[in-house]
Amino acid sequence: MRTMRGEVVLNIPAKKAWEMYRDNNIVSKINPEMLALAEYIEGDGSPGSLRLFKLGPAVHSYVKESTEEIERVEDGRSVTYRVIGGDLKQMYDPYRVTFSFLPMEGEESQKCIAEWKAEFEPLTPATPPPEQARDAALGFLKSFERFEVSY
Repeated sequence: MRTMRGEVVLNIPAKKAWEMYRDNNIVSKINPEMLALAEYIEGDGSPGSLRLFKLGPAVHSYVKESTEEIERVEDGRSVTYRVIGGDLKQMYDPYRVTFSFLPMEGEESQKCIAEWKAEFEPLTPATPPPEQARDAALGFLKSFERFEVSY
């Protein structure tokens, strides 16, 4: 299986970033141009739950929506999804994404590292690695600190 990862430093505590990411109402308001809607269509966010992401106009050229099954949750730290429907499922199988929020050492918990990691297999040899998905995810994560200021 192939792997791709990326990370950004956020000027907010890891605990706050985690809470923002896991709350559908908040995460849907952070940057509607990138993520228009997040909702649990089955379950409550624990493993086995299904979460639907409807992407905004800034990323519609690549992915419009994704239905993901939550596989693993390390509370306060990371969540791993397996894509089971949507545009990414038509390009990769499997496609798993992990979002992690890690406090930075020596920063008195006022900053964190937000990490995106994908494990994937392209369905055809012509399918490129999910660089656009990585870049969009990292851009979206970086917008957390702008939203947090007004939150």
